[in-house]
Amino acid sequence: MSTERRPAAEPVVRVDLGHRGGRPQTPVALAARVREALARTPAAGTRCFLVLDDAPDLMDHQVHYERLYSHGPAEVLCLAYGGADSRELLLPHVLQAAGVLWIPDAFAGADGTEPGPGEGRGGGGARRGEGPGGRVGKPGPETVDEALRPMVELLSELSVFRAVLGGIAEIPQGVAVPAARVLEHDLTEEAKARAWRQALEELTGADVPPPALVVEGAPGSDAGPADAVPAALGHLIGAAVPRALAGRNWLVPGGRAERRRLACERALRDAEDGYERVRGPAGLFGRRVRTVDLPERLADLADALGAYRGCAAEALSEGGGDRLSLEQRNGLLQRGIDLPELPEASRSAVGPGLRAYTERLIAAGLPLRSVAARLGALSDRSAPAGSAARLARLDDICPERMPEELASPLPFGPDGPAFAHAAPVLLLAFTAGLWPGAGWVSGPLTGLVLALLTLLMLRRRPNRSPAGPPDGGGSTRSGLRLVAGLAGGAAGGLAGTLLAPPVWAGAAALGLAVTGSAALVLRDWTAAVDDWWDRTDVRSAARSLHGIDGLLAETAVQDWLFADARYHCSDGARAVALLVRGLADTAEECRAAEDAGAGAAGTRHVAGANGTAASAVSSGAAAGTADDPWNWASWGDGDGYSHAAGYSHAAGNSHAAGDGHGGGPPRDGGPPTGRTAPWDGGAAADTPPSAAPADPPWLERERGDGGPALVPTLLGDLAGGATRILATRWAAVERDPAEAGRGSVRRPMTELLEEERAGLRRDGATSPPAFAADPGERPGAAELLGVSSDRAGQLLGPEGGADEAVPLCRAEHRRMLSREPTAVRQVRFAPEAMRRGAEPDLQRDGWHAAGEDIVWTPGGRHAGVLCLVPLRAEIVRTVRAEEGEPR
Repeated sequence: MSTERRPAAEPVVRVDLGHRGGRPQTPVALAARVREALARTPAAGTRCFLVLDDAPDLMDHQVHYERLYSHGPAEVLCLAYGGADSRELLLPHVLQAAGVLWIPDAFAGADGTEPGPGEGRGGGGARRGEGPGGRVGKPGPETVDEALRPMVELLSELSVFRAVLGGIAEIPQGVAVPAARVLEHDLTEEAKARAWRQALEELTGADVPPPALVVEGAPGSDAGPADAVPAALGHLIGAAVPRALAGRNWLVPGGRAERRRLACERALRDAEDGYERVRGPAGLFGRRVRTVDLPERLADLADALGAYRGCAAEALSEGGGDRLSLEQRNGLLQRGIDLPELPEASRSAVGPGLRAYTERLIAAGLPLRSVAARLGALSDRSAPAGSAARLARLDDICPERMPEELASPLPFGPDGPAFAHAAPVLLLAFTAGLWPGAGWVSGPLTGLVLALLTLLMLRRRPNRSPAGPPDGGGSTRSGLRLVAGLAGGAAGGLAGTLLAPPVWAGAAALGLAVTGSAALVLRDWTAAVDDWWDRTDVRSAARSLHGIDGLLAETAVQDWLFADARYHCSDGARAVALLVRGLADTAEECRAAEDAGAGAAGTRHVAGANGTAASAVSSGAAAGTADDPWNWASWGDGDGYSHAAGYSHAAGNSHAAGDGHGGGPPRDGGPPTGRTAPWDGGAAADTPPSAAPADPPWLERERGDGGPALVPTLLGDLAGGATRILATRWAAVERDPAEAGRGSVRRPMTELLEEERAGLRRDGATSPPAFAADPGERPGAAELLGVSSDRAGQLLGPEGGADEAVPLCRAEHRRMLSREPTAVRQVRFAPEAMRRGAEPDLQRDGWHAAGEDIVWTPGGRHAGVLCLVPLRAEIVRTVRAEEGEPR
């Protein structure tokens, strides 16, 4: 049976009062059908009924027609079939307000005895009477059902329904015999199955690791708009801080945390100020600088930094847990951390942000499993671990041993190899000794002075406290410098004696040596102090201070202020991820079930081909009544074709490319006639069936193998349907994410799959679903089905269609038709999908020249013309039946 699930209210409600298909024809059964049809009508407005009835039984069903009118305004179009042997058509008086289409014979013109109008241009058909099996009787119920199916589908379109009803209203007595030429566009069954399978595979996708989450608008981000997390959720995954909260001070003025922080800042400034004073000439030669106690100041900095770090650690431990309780807030306030109620911390933006992110991912064409993986990653990133989890980061910013190391003075002394310390002294002493005579004194004296200044550097070292024991010790290599100075001075004196330079040259050399000595001492002092300061690493203490500030601010925002919002975001994202994964699982199960069903069908086909004839006949008969999707027990809900569908005629269906098979097991169990039976493995596709032609002569079928837009369109419909399903769950997600995540989406997803599958079977997905965002942008039939619209354009052109219409009555019935040409009413129709994307060719088609009188239907797969031919006045007789139950 068909998987299409019809809505509760239909634009045109079908009512079947016929007796074909072996259904019960009792008054109780017919009344039940009428009640069921009334239940499917809209609650307000005019209701439309398409009634299928047998022409000889119209009088017997008068009460049922009256019931259709008894519940408010109604429009009724009766499609009466049969009565080919009648010389007149009897109508109950209640049908005077309705329209009646009488079809004496849906296969008229197929026997070749007398071609209908326009059959020379494609209106002919295959012979029905003569064949290998001889002439047979009337076509079977299933064949008639299949022949009338296109007409029923066509009249079920509301626009065509009202156009036909309006045309019949202009005909005397409101009864017409249709003459039709209908073109049916569709896909082959293989194309439908292939496109459906591919769409489901692309919809579900595979489980792959999600990419790194990037916030929308983040600097340096190369993520596309679909992959980016909305800015409203950026601060919940730790990637950003709201602008209104950036730079906010979370410490209570005068509170414990702020006092300790200010003390740390003062100690840091004092230490840096002492360092700046010590590193210059005043630090080595000045008296006031001697009072600068750098070790003490570093000890004060260590104590202040340790106190501030301890306060931060207590605060982080106090605020542990997923959500901040009132007691925790009070504890933080006592420690000097204020967390006011701010509108930016509300979780009201979480739901819309999650919805926008999810719908954006689905609309971008990402598989559902990839969407679920991204939502799972968002849930993990936004899950609040509690401020206690940041204690490890506090250890990285300011290790617990840092204050102790800061308070322990490091050794002082110049760094570098011995040569680098001795060579400058030796050179300066040598220069001072070049003065002839006096150089024997000035040279060694210069070396001695440099050695003494080196001893002074050791005495004034910054790691020594003037008032107490803190002393890091040190070494300035004064002995090495003394030896180098004496040796250089002696060498200079000897050189001066031997070279005997002028006095002015010796004086200049001495002045140069003195100046160089002063510069050397100051350079060595400054370099030694800077090296000691760098090794003390006070700058890392400053970085730790600012790092603790940043950690507290980040913790206040992420773990304390936004804890509830992050918790809600994490739970909501996890719930939506479960729902999306449920959608994917349902689609995966549907695909697996269809694959299994296809495999089972193939197995049954092979078994039927190799099995016994008796079992094949039995199974074929059962399939003909129970599994036929177009049998009258479920007419209009199907998506396939009867066993006779798909075979073209010699002329009338020259455009058809059928994919079905004709014929079937005879009802008496005897051998089939007219063609080889399909169950014996030797069916011939080009042999017409004996009972009736596969297609009526007024129907042309064109089958496509699927266009390039078919799978993307199916995927877009399914993605849009998934978004619609999730739209019904967002309120529950915002209210209680945990409960929403435990909900099941199997039923709505199954209904969506059934609805889309039915649309694919019905018209190749050319008609947009009800939830389509932009139906006008849907691809046309050519892009979806892979068929050309040329034939439809010719059929609907200014000079085509009407002369190709085939009357749905035999030649002997045409004398009952009116001979007034102006009395014929014409309705031309085509689905919107046939002109979407079609290139206009004014010389070949009539898309634009005849567009005003064409009824464009939003859905369906039929295009063509329907001529309403009135009957002669004496043929139709209206009778008022006696009151009572119908027979």
